[in-house]
Amino acid sequence: MSAALAPLRHRPFRHLFMGTSANLIGNGVAPIALAFAVLDATGSVGSLGLVVGARSLTGVVFLLYGGVLADRLPRGPLLVGSSVVCAASQAVVAVLVLTHHAAIPLLMALAAVNGASGSCYQPAVQALLPQTVPAESRRAALALSRLAGSSATIVGASLGGVLVAAVGPGWGLAVDALSFALAAASFALVRVQVARPAPSPGVLHDLRVGWREFTSRTWVWVIVVAFCFLNAGITASLTVLGPAVADTTGIGRGGWGLAVAASSLGAVVGGVLSLSWRPRRAILAGCALMGLMAVPPLLLVLAPYTWVLVLADFVAGVGVEQAGVAWYSTLNEQIPEDRLARVYAYDDLGSFLALPLAQFAAGPAVLLVGLHATLYGAAGLILLATLAMVATPSVRALSPGTAPPLPVSGERVPG
Repeated sequence: MSAALAPLRHRPFRHLFMGTSANLIGNGVAPIALAFAVLDATGSVGSLGLVVGARSLTGVVFLLYGGVLADRLPRGPLLVGSSVVCAASQAVVAVLVLTHHAAIPLLMALAAVNGASGSCYQPAVQALLPQTVPAESRRAALALSRLAGSSATIVGASLGGVLVAAVGPGWGLAVDALSFALAAASFALVRVQVARPAPSPGVLHDLRVGWREFTSRTWVWVIVVAFCFLNAGITASLTVLGPAVADTTGIGRGGWGLAVAASSLGAVVGGVLSLSWRPRRAILAGCALMGLMAVPPLLLVLAPYTWVLVLADFVAGVGVEQAGVAWYSTLNEQIPEDRLARVYAYDDLGSFLALPLAQFAAGPAVLLVGLHATLYGAAGLILLATLAMVATPSVRALSPGTAPPLPVSGERVPG
């Protein structure tokens, strides 16, 4: 256990650890608070899809540029700036909700600002983490970071459910704004020494270099493409369809918060497990376990009961965390450090490309074919994507030592 906690001895990692934890506590609150704020204001699933989709859309549009910035600028200060803008935008949303001036076009505009400013967050955090600890502690640092993130999400989701039920969604959004401000303060204290990047001919050249790193490994792009469809099914269920079911069944708003928190609790257990257990074919096992995410949307149709949903979300969370640790640790081992943020940006772009479309389409789909049929479709999408990953030979064959880093000469790319 001492080896598992070794990364905490390093000050840069501790500050990064605290910043990401603060950020994720607020982000655990935000989806619940925002969903019920929009439903209270409009009673419309379609309006909810428009608001959450606006954030996802700008996050996707600016994601690649965010990856380039995270490889070309100091990552700590970049995270500070991103967190400050996100804090300001969420604070304005909270004020609008609390004062009953939350018009849908204005909420969409603020959500778009939040998505654009947060576009560099994930690539920068994931690429900065290996720089905060020695090489031998990187896998433990990743597992600890994800463990803390899951724990923070549990706290956030539970707090979100309590705040929404007790005092209303506006205060949940205010907590989210505060969390971004605390994260900015922590990120400002991260100090790492990195080599100055070589002069670049421009953004397009940087994107081409990152694209080469991304596409040269078949197992990488196959999994990312599959997650594009898998995440579409998950996010439609989690951010639009699930709250609509909860509001019209015995689950209720507090029960939905518990179900979301249970998924994160499962991820905590999965994170603890990943500190000491690593299957030989970790990527294949993780991909297969993603199929568990099809169970919650099915249960929303077949058995919409709080504790059944809580149990299913917990088990799915354990499996998802195994996939996450295997994925990120392998990328950190195989991708050159000075291009890692760009590969993470392509990863996020591919994985999340369909999210705004899924969120925008969820409302019309419910009107067209009904809520239950839409949930069945989301579950089917998750299962098909899972099958595509586990059936791919390069994914099935991948194990430690079978995917050495590809030789790269300078910054040259094909063409």
